[in-house]
Amino acid sequence: MTVSEVSVKTGGSISIPCLYEPHYRNHVKYLCEGHFFIVCTIVAQTDQPKSSSEKFSIYDDTDQNIFTVSIHDLTHKDSHYWWCGVEIEKNRDVRQYFHLSVTTAFEGGSVTVACHHKYPKVTKWCRLGRNCVTDQSRSIDGTPVTINTSVPNVFTVTMSELTTESSGWYWCVKGKLQMPVLVTVHELTSTTTTTMSPSTAGNTNKTLK
Repeated sequence: MTVSEVSVKTGGSISIPCLYEPHYRNHVKYLCEGHFFIVCTIVAQTDQPKSSSEKFSIYDDTDQNIFTVSIHDLTHKDSHYWWCGVEIEKNRDVRQYFHLSVTTAFEGGSVTVACHHKYPKVTKWCRLGRNCVTDQSRSIDGTPVTINTSVPNVFTVTMSELTTESSGWYWCVKGKLQMPVLVTVHELTSTTTTTMSPSTAGNTNKTLK
């Protein structure tokens, strides 16, 4: 299973291509939502494409043995585990999970992401289509990045001095494992109150921070 390289903001969409073995070509494929597979909720499946809501869609390319699941109108509530599944029988379904994290921040502020792992491998924080950082303190596209590995089995990434250009998809990378993180930075606006004389009444100074 692989995750497509997309860059969207809150309200956008993500598509996940799910690979399967050729002998599963005629089996039903589905997208399941939930932390544990045994109790996850199927939100889209190939044998009932018309029952899918506008938020979810699924398409099976049997020529390439890939089915693609899409999640639309992303919000922070979509930050959890999802499963690509192939229906076999009873509890023998073939499945693979991916974790999606949708993060929102404000311009000029900072955001911290915790990336959990089991094995001590090379730690990276990457921006899709751009570069990666591995050192404790670097920057990506001008946004300062600090990585903390002091806690076992987890590394935290803090991006500070955020701008709207910092918005996009990033990766937590630990060896060959990757977890996509969507960071959305909103422009912070504030209104400054001023004393107005009759000649300036009706004008308002608006400051963007």
